[in-house]
Amino acid sequence: MFIYSLPLFFTHIALASPLDLLIIFIGLFVALFISSLFLGKSRQQSSSDNYLLSAWNGRVALKWVFWPFFLILNVCLYAADTLVKSGMLTVSSWDDVHLMLLLPIIWWTTAVWQCSANTKLSVWAACARLLTISVFFEYGLKLLIRIDYPRIFFGCDELLLDYGSCF
Repeated sequence: MFIYSLPLFFTHIALASPLDLLIIFIGLFVALFISSLFLGKSRQQSSSDNYLLSAWNGRVALKWVFWPFFLILNVCLYAADTLVKSGMLTVSSWDDVHLMLLLPIIWWTTAVWQCSANTKLSVWAACARLLTISVFFEYGLKLLIRIDYPRIFFGCDELLLDYGSCF
């Protein structure tokens, strides 16, 4: 996350400084940590075979909901951005990758928020929730880059087939 988008945000877009975003990030973390102190008690761990439904209902340990999808999501986002930067993926294909990941991100966010009570330390619940919010901030940055600043990110001089997407 933020490997290509945050440097562009600070250098070319400059809507906020790194210090501004750090203050917001720390403020959100504190708010989420305080709210995680008041989470309900842990739900019974389900022995169901349906992992997706159990996670959606908050019956899976937080680490088993958060880490697998977080790692897969970051690998997919990094691969898509790297392929676009090298000119091996078109702009519309980059859009398709992000659109395909959107519904799983919504499931993942819901599952993380539901399973936040299933951890021993409140700090892990706050961190997991903060990183799910950060994913949506990353998507907002990528949407801003895609709509308003495509020539900076996509290398429109090298694109032959999808040059119209750079305007």
